[in-house]
Amino acid sequence: MEPTVSAILAAGAVGGFAVTAITCWLLIPALHRLHFGQTIREEGPTWHNKKNGTPTMGGLGFIFGILLTIGVVYGVFHSSAPEVLGPQQMAAGMLVLFLAFGNGLIGFLDDFIKVIKHRNLGLTAWQKIVLQVAVTIGFMIGLHSLGLLSTSVMFPVAGMVDLGLAYYPIAFFGIIFLVNAVNLTDGLDGLCTGVTFVSMLGYLLAGSLLGFVHVSLLAATTAGACVGFLLWNFYPAKVFMGDTGSMFFGGMVTALAFVMDRPELVLFFGIVYIWDAMTVVIQRIYFKATHGKRIFKMTPIHHAFELRGWKEVKIDGFFALIAAIGVAMGIFYICIA
Repeated sequence: MEPTVSAILAAGAVGGFAVTAITCWLLIPALHRLHFGQTIREEGPTWHNKKNGTPTMGGLGFIFGILLTIGVVYGVFHSSAPEVLGPQQMAAGMLVLFLAFGNGLIGFLDDFIKVIKHRNLGLTAWQKIVLQVAVTIGFMIGLHSLGLLSTSVMFPVAGMVDLGLAYYPIAFFGIIFLVNAVNLTDGLDGLCTGVTFVSMLGYLLAGSLLGFVHVSLLAATTAGACVGFLLWNFYPAKVFMGDTGSMFFGGMVTALAFVMDRPELVLFFGIVYIWDAMTVVIQRIYFKATHGKRIFKMTPIHHAFELRGWKEVKIDGFFALIAAIGVAMGIFYICIA
């Protein structure tokens, strides 16, 4: 009997949730024993100091959950549903995981150096950039080999616009920016996890509407893994995802749009990450231009809400709402484009 698409997506979501939840349950005590605790940055809100020592690198839990679940689902369903999980779709799925896992590995190196040296500085900025450039080049070569590196982009109102050679540097730096934007959003208990869950719901719907079942499968599995991780990461967090997890999520959020050849969708489904990161950019430019003045009390902007007295749970909910509005706008855009 041929499986339905809904059965495939349900298997991914349930598997991602269950494997991640169980893996984190086993992982957290191991991280405690290894003394892999978070070192809170000094310039952050002072009340974050109580989080010092909370296990980090918890992203390993949902990375394992996602990779194992995707492997099992492909193994079980690809022969009985070749039209939706065939070689072309599997290749595109592997490319998504390449960008996600590649950036997750960079984050892991950063986290590992931090916990070994007990400081809030892992890889240097230049080391991170060089490694991210290498991973991004590999991803773009993969897009080209699959015929997914088109220079034409669909814009609201204007329609399809061919950017020509300008597309390549825009896409290249855009990918790196977006991965780091997701990384910046991981600043409060459950914040990045909750926002990514909402973003994945957007990709699940977009993949279904546009006929990219493999994208919907990856999104459903990641959404399930987010819920499994939230059991341990919601306030007060028992574990942090670390750069390991946030950079993996950054690669996932970015790559899913590109393998559908609809990179503009990340502007909708990644609206919170972009907003959070742009406040950092604006703050730094203004700070240098005015010789020390600030626009925001603190950046990324989620910390400014904290300084205004908002509780972490309230900020998480507000940012998830903004993410949901972005998803709704993205789905509406797909329907009218």
